[in-house]
Amino acid sequence: MNPTHIEHIGIAVKSLNESIPLFEKLLGIPCYTIEEVEDQHVRTAFFLLGQTKIELLESTDIEGPISSFIEKNGIGIHHIAFAVEDTNKALLLAKEKEFKLIDKVSRKGAEGLNIGFLHPRSTQGILIEFCSNNNL
Repeated sequence: MNPTHIEHIGIAVKSLNESIPLFEKLLGIPCYTIEEVEDQHVRTAFFLLGQTKIELLESTDIEGPISSFIEKNGIGIHHIAFAVEDTNKALLLAKEKEFKLIDKVSRKGAEGLNIGFLHPRSTQGILIEFCSNNNL
């Protein structure tokens, strides 16, 4: 796996319109991009802090994963994402180390990154994401 750094920390929010100004005020920097990832039923907003990003996640579907997360846990940290050289290799290594996978192969995520998730049941309840810029 060999993560190089924390790529981003994902925070589930109810409303980007309410949360973006709060984080801009808190961090003293502007949100640099907002995008919708249709197949994940989410709109995202990003802030860049050095090499690490803060990703705000707003559900676009009341039955989507972010809505479900907020219903169960409330607003808050949803996942931590590690930058890796190759998401598919990182997932394969994680499987070999007996971690449960949500994604067996990488898929496209926000900002055009290749992403793959480990199941929280195998990571003490923490949703872990791997991200890379390599091609699928």
